[in-house]
Amino acid sequence: MSFVHPYMPNSAPAVQKEMLDALGIDSIEALYRDIIPEHLRFRGKMNLPEPIHSEFELKKHVEGILQRNATCGEFISFLGAGCYRHFVPAVCDEINGRAEFLTAYVGDTYSDHGKMQAFFEYCSLLAELVDMDVINYPTYDGGQAVASSLRMALRITGRGEVLLPATMNPEILSQVRDYCKHVAAIKLVNYTGEGKLDLADLESKLSGRTAAVFFENPSYLGFIEMQGQRIADLAHGAGAICVVGADVASLGVLESPANYGADIVCGDIQPLGMHIQFGGGHAGYIATRQEEKYIRQYPTYLYGIAPTETEGEYGWARALNYRTSHGSREKANEYFGTANGLWAITAAVYLATMGPQGMRELGETILYRTNYAIQLLSEIEGLRANVFGAANFQEFIVNFDPCGKTVAEVNKALLRKGIFGGKDLSKDFPALGQSALYCITETVSAAEIRLLAAALREIVSGEGK
Repeated sequence: MSFVHPYMPNSAPAVQKEMLDALGIDSIEALYRDIIPEHLRFRGKMNLPEPIHSEFELKKHVEGILQRNATCGEFISFLGAGCYRHFVPAVCDEINGRAEFLTAYVGDTYSDHGKMQAFFEYCSLLAELVDMDVINYPTYDGGQAVASSLRMALRITGRGEVLLPATMNPEILSQVRDYCKHVAAIKLVNYTGEGKLDLADLESKLSGRTAAVFFENPSYLGFIEMQGQRIADLAHGAGAICVVGADVASLGVLESPANYGADIVCGDIQPLGMHIQFGGGHAGYIATRQEEKYIRQYPTYLYGIAPTETEGEYGWARALNYRTSHGSREKANEYFGTANGLWAITAAVYLATMGPQGMRELGETILYRTNYAIQLLSEIEGLRANVFGAANFQEFIVNFDPCGKTVAEVNKALLRKGIFGGKDLSKDFPALGQSALYCITETVSAAEIRLLAAALREIVSGEGK
């Protein structure tokens, strides 16, 4: 008797025969012959473990694997570098777990007005936070938001070059290279001893070919870029668009880039109610002024509100849908998917729950605790904390060159003490030596910062094994 797979539909022999008869073939092999060329087919036996057919046994097996992980619930974590452990109010999980949101993540243009209203409310709330007029339906992540913003600038200006900071997030830089390599040249602008963008280098690289100048604020390396207005002025003076990547968690205390010259603001909404869950969830935002030249270049949906025939009642729908790959695939600005509507609703719940005061308190708490961590670690002989000496939000660099230890050695020692150390920067930024990026969010307490300081004091002195 043929094996009936417990997790594979239609694997019963009688059902398979019925399907094959309907197709007019005598075996599944016949399908493979027509679709997969012979030279691409693997004829041997794959080196895989024997299958576990019992759902109960499979569950036990997977749980056993998962138990080998150490989580941020068990360890103290100082990892950030693009994915941050913020507190998630219970209401965020409650709402995004509701079936009408979880299983129907994007509404059609002619129905599901409740879903479209939820997206519109998300756009309205985030627009208030970033102080811009127009917000998009989320991209896959912040990296795509940055890359798409630069592609917008390239299309708007008709130019073929973008300038990026040498300190930017290396993962996002990789995404930008892939998105732009066929349509633009990418040039990196050097940084000063304080980590800030080197304005002299920027001026020397600006030209009539420059479509956009991009920088992060706060930067990937944690420091706050104080020269935002000057950078925007230089970009505009060359006829380029100023694009700024902004951490949404910082905007309760830091000025929005929109108010110091940014034409496009973009980034990730992961800090707004999303768990870190092994690198996710992520979704990207793009924000601009309400100007036609920008609105027509958005790659994703835009949601609008309109009055109905009944006075006082409104409807919601997508605007200018033909711009998108959903509306016109062959003429669309870019391709996009519909994977992140659920995160838009989650972020809306978070922002509505926090309100302006909550976002301010979030930012203040992070600022205070980051500065406290810098102060404590600066007192430890054998390391250098905050090597740029700049004002920082949430992250800062710790250099271990004075003690002669590598970041890998330090992090291994910290793991034995129940601590996840900072992100190793030695490969991505070799000029910084043996340095790590440490992250302090509101979930890291003052007591945990003191535990980190004590652990590092032991490790760099050679006492901690």
